[in-house]
Amino acid sequence: MGKGTAFGKSILIGDQFVLNGVPAILSALPYQTETIVERAPGLGGRGFTVVDNRVEVPGYKKKKEEACYRSYEQMIKVMGLDLKKNPIKITVGGDLLAGSGVGASAAISVSFARACNREFNLGLDAIEENYIGWEGEHAYHGIPSGVDNTASSFGGLMMYMIRDGKKMYERIVPAKPLYIVLANSGVTYNTALLDEHVEGMIKNNAELFYTTMSKITSQVYEMKKAIESGDLASAGKIMTENHKLLIDMDLSQEKLIELCGRSIEMGAYGAKLTGGGKGGYMVALVKDEDMQKKIASKFESEGVPVITAQLGINAADNVKFRILK
Repeated sequence: MGKGTAFGKSILIGDQFVLNGVPAILSALPYQTETIVERAPGLGGRGFTVVDNRVEVPGYKKKKEEACYRSYEQMIKVMGLDLKKNPIKITVGGDLLAGSGVGASAAISVSFARACNREFNLGLDAIEENYIGWEGEHAYHGIPSGVDNTASSFGGLMMYMIRDGKKMYERIVPAKPLYIVLANSGVTYNTALLDEHVEGMIKNNAELFYTTMSKITSQVYEMKKAIESGDLASAGKIMTENHKLLIDMDLSQEKLIELCGRSIEMGAYGAKLTGGGKGGYMVALVKDEDMQKKIASKFESEGVPVITAQLGINAADNVKFRILK
């Protein structure tokens, strides 16, 4: 039996545009998906069976079921596993809520890679496990940027970017604790369709699109500076300004806009959608645990799924900069 775990994630800024050269600031969440791989002699069909025990946003697992199976098949192929010879049972659980916008697909992909690495003694290092997770992400996202699986693999707070075709990240050390509230819109969106949406924006008005990319890039570096200096009020303001740009680009959604606005009314420094957009979660940056509890309790009383966390506290190692496969 092989077991692997991987973190969920929250992206504070730069979400959708890493493949367009924009850096992103993201953090692992202190919640994980756990995958157990066991050999199951005599199993036919695909050569694997899945028992998914994750707690979910209603309907999420069903909507993602086909992509999940394709993801497993891709990772099995890349790892070179012979499931005719060694069929497996895959059991998934953990305390990360399965829903759009928190890296649920990356967590299940990376944790599966780690479980297989242990069960079949593949000898993969952390960068190679991360790469396998990235391969698994294709089934969910089309061409994945690598943001989600990297946060899932290495934890902590980071600035992620792609330069000259190379994926890399730099650790960010916050001067003050970063408390967030994640609230779910209840909408599960097909992330792969967002690539088409972005391509459409470039085709319709490339000058406007790349001018906006330049603005967002500046916001990312300003936010990094604010976090490192402890100016969280400025960091929150940048998040809110960034969300306005995403709204103008038709990447937000009515419920997300409402939740962001209400969070700010209740005292949050700032708020925006997190993840690809069009659904999933919004993220609000708040002053302290008291405000975190206040906002979360209000949303929970209305039946809105909520996740609370402190960011940047669960790095897997002390490596400050890493180039990835």
